[in-house]
Amino acid sequence: MKKIRPRRKKAAATDQRVLHSKKAVLAATYELLSMEGLGGVTVDAVSKRSGVAKTTVYRHWPSRTVLLLDACSQMGTKAQPPDTGSLKNDLETLTAQVAGRLPTAPWTRIMPSVIDAAERDSKLAALQKRIHAEMRGAFQSVIEGAQQKGEISASLDPAEIIAAILGPLFYRRWFSREPLNDHFVKNVVTRALASISES
Repeated sequence: MKKIRPRRKKAAATDQRVLHSKKAVLAATYELLSMEGLGGVTVDAVSKRSGVAKTTVYRHWPSRTVLLLDACSQMGTKAQPPDTGSLKNDLETLTAQVAGRLPTAPWTRIMPSVIDAAERDSKLAALQKRIHAEMRGAFQSVIEGAQQKGEISASLDPAEIIAAILGPLFYRRWFSREPLNDHFVKNVVTRALASISES
């Protein structure tokens, strides 16, 4: 059996240190984003919070924007499409999941500052678009599945149905701050589906 050469051991240890440093930096960046939004994230603040030297941060992320993009991409807004056998039930399941996460998930505190910064930064605008695509992906899948099964018309635009569902949720979360309870969730889905039948 071959022995591991000291050089390979040293390389493995270095790789582990690099991995640990990167995780610490991303975790610190995400925490700062959650607490203070994009404006509160500086390389100095990330370095101090993570315990990783600024030079090391810049070695892996050449700019603050690149670091922010990497940290925001870890937000995990993607949901898996359910398959209950009914479009209404699928949409209610997904809508309840979003409604349950909106009041407490850390990324919901980050999103307003991402949306604001996206107005001035094309890279952050692309990130916002990607986050939104992840959030609506499961809705798109179940709606397109219902269209393929003939449950709803293939001529309907899934984006309009999704907007009719997510719009009221976002309004309550960031504007009126009213409860996102089960009754509201069911009504949102019912109204969205009713608008389909009327069109």
